[in-house]
Amino acid sequence: MKNITKRLLLPLCLLLLLTGCSSTTNQKSEDVFQYKGSLIGDNSAVIHIIEQLPYAEKFHEVSLETKTQPYGMTIMYENIDTEMAEREYEEAAVYNASYLFTLIDNAEWVVFDFEDHSYKITKAKLEDWYGKELHDVANENELETLIQRMLEQDSELHQLFTE
Repeated sequence: MKNITKRLLLPLCLLLLLTGCSSTTNQKSEDVFQYKGSLIGDNSAVIHIIEQLPYAEKFHEVSLETKTQPYGMTIMYENIDTEMAEREYEEAAVYNASYLFTLIDNAEWVVFDFEDHSYKITKAKLEDWYGKELHDVANENELETLIQRMLEQDSELHQLFTE
């Protein structure tokens, strides 16, 4: 009887040990708002933010402009679906810029390079479009509501990308 108990107990203990130490990749991704107050020079925070936004799987690299003001970044994506409509690119740019400007205090502009489409958005223009300063956004739900309200209006989105 002791031999059977040992044979069952050892694998059970190993299973519990391995389960307890395993990766938690099935859990929800971390709260992106933990990076609120980040600065453009903190490339680790910037990359963590980008990795939680739409098209993160297509994210290739980011180039940060930290030497002269206004500070900003260029985000390059690759292997983007060439069948995407212009509106999808614009929505992705607005969505991602909204998060970046809300979370990174000193970011003033961002360029999204989707291989064959490129969009530059400034914080000032996006805040004018929203009618709200993005640093005042307190949480993800508030930001999502703000973004969705504006993206539902076709003419509003087009207006953001016309000079």
